[in-house]
Parts: sequence; structure tokens; C-alpha cells
Amino acid sequence: MNDTSAENAPTFEQKLAELESLVEQLESGELELADSLERFKAGIELSRQCRDQLEQARQTVEQVMAEVDAGGPESGETSG
Repeated sequence: MNDTSAENAPTFEQKLAELESLVEQLESGELELADSLERFKAGIELSRQCRDQLEQARQTVEQVMAEVDAGGPESGETSG
């Protein structure tokens, strides 16, 4: 099953930290061109993954808010 792979997958925060590290390495100007290109490609992929996770989170928030607005069980409204 995918449960174990999901548990081992890096979190959004871990991916973001790795992306920040890659950016710092690239900005240092100390890398060879080939190394810079590899890190750039890795950074682009991490950026895409982070963007996808943020989009999923946004959709989840919108769904929850729509349920609350429709008077769902989590609306917090009380009668009385």
C-alpha cells in the first residue's frame, strides 16, 4: 500500500527547507556549471511539488469553508 510511502515522503516544510538550501547554494556562486544545473533542476521540481501541495491545501480550505457556509456539521452554529 501507499501508506508507508506517504509516511516516508518529505513534508512540505522539509521540501521548502531543501529548496531554500538549493537556492543558497546557487546564489553562492561557488558551484561548477554542471552542479548548478543539477541543483537548478532539483529546485524546479521541489518548487513544483510545493506549489502542488499548496494548491491541494487551498482546495481543502475552500471545501471546508463551503461546507461551513452551507451549514454543515462543522459550522459552529448553535440554536437557541
